[in-house]
Amino acid sequence: MSATTRTTTHELFNVRTPPDALSELLRALPAAVAAEEVATADALDRVLAEDVRSPGELPTFRRSTMDGYAVRAGDTFGATEGLPAYLEIVDEVFMGRAPTRSLVVGQCARIATGGMLPEGADAVLMVEQTQQVGATTIEALRAVAPGENVVKVGEDVRVGDAVLPRGHTLRAQDLGGLVALGVTSVRVARRLRVGVVSGGDELVDPHQEPGAGQIRDINSYTLGALIRRDGHTPCLLGIFPDSFDVLFAAAQRALAEDDVVILSAGSSVSTRDMTAQVIGQLGQPGVLVHGVSLKPGKPTILGLCAGRPVFGLPGNPVSCMVTYDLFVAPTLAHLSGASAIPRRTVSARLSRNVPSATGREDYIQVRLEQRPDGGLDAVPVFGKSNLIFTLIRSDGMLKVPLDAGGLSAGAMVEVVLF
Repeated sequence: MSATTRTTTHELFNVRTPPDALSELLRALPAAVAAEEVATADALDRVLAEDVRSPGELPTFRRSTMDGYAVRAGDTFGATEGLPAYLEIVDEVFMGRAPTRSLVVGQCARIATGGMLPEGADAVLMVEQTQQVGATTIEALRAVAPGENVVKVGEDVRVGDAVLPRGHTLRAQDLGGLVALGVTSVRVARRLRVGVVSGGDELVDPHQEPGAGQIRDINSYTLGALIRRDGHTPCLLGIFPDSFDVLFAAAQRALAEDDVVILSAGSSVSTRDMTAQVIGQLGQPGVLVHGVSLKPGKPTILGLCAGRPVFGLPGNPVSCMVTYDLFVAPTLAHLSGASAIPRRTVSARLSRNVPSATGREDYIQVRLEQRPDGGLDAVPVFGKSNLIFTLIRSDGMLKVPLDAGGLSAGAMVEVVLF
């Protein structure tokens, strides 16, 4: 056994818990976030690089929340169906237009939802609570209080209000709110370039027909899709043979051109050793973590080379996808200044027992099935870690905690959706 093999094997017996491994990498990363300005209309799912404060008030005028009549509330006090108050209709407020006159005692104006209240009016009486008794007269069948059915100026947002914080990932409703305030551009974290180096003598391009002992490259394309899902730019460098010099040259190129580097290597011990050696020689400090108490994905390598994170992910597709979500996705979020990683989760009832060894986190793929009562069952989809269709048949994954020793059928679990 070579000295390198002994060292790597020793490291794998001193594995770190997933949270500890990730924390060590994030602590070592630079804190600065590179930013750029983009049009608000193009900023969906981008991470804000600075707080956004309101440049104005919203709404900018008093608006009705109902179809009905703008009134002086005091003119309706005491009104009932048996003893209505009589009001004169003196105006009709059209949408997008200002009222043509102010109201005085005993007057009202027809108004639609969203219409601008006339001067003198301080409430809106719903049309259902009125009765028209002439061309220009209505009966008010109930009293309204001042401010009833009215949105005041600045009730939604006032000048200078912090409307969205730095680190927030912009959603569709956020973009709508920003343009409502006239904010047509925002500063957001720059999209990161993530270089993917795929290593393995057995790999061929998906367009090729595999020969004996060969398989098509899966991980490059799975990783590329995950990187795009997280709002960044994948840079697939291609497939490289299991040669230290070739892999090292490819990794050097990726490190020079990209913000983050992923080495997706084979699953053999010798290949893992080679990946660790490549990361160890790319730049200081090199390998930070080699081996994580995790299934699937124990051989994962986390490194930092010349200020840039470098990952050695297992070659098995399931392991590769799980470890991407556990380590790469949070790192990309951290480098973007994101306050949280957007993930959709659902609660479901576990359909069967799931065994697990203590001392490691297990991630189990599950299929979701709806029960007659409307709840969800999480049905484990078991398979070996090199079977990509285990993932395809699954809707998400659940975590068996480090020292749980498994989960029992009937337990309520949180499923992270794919």
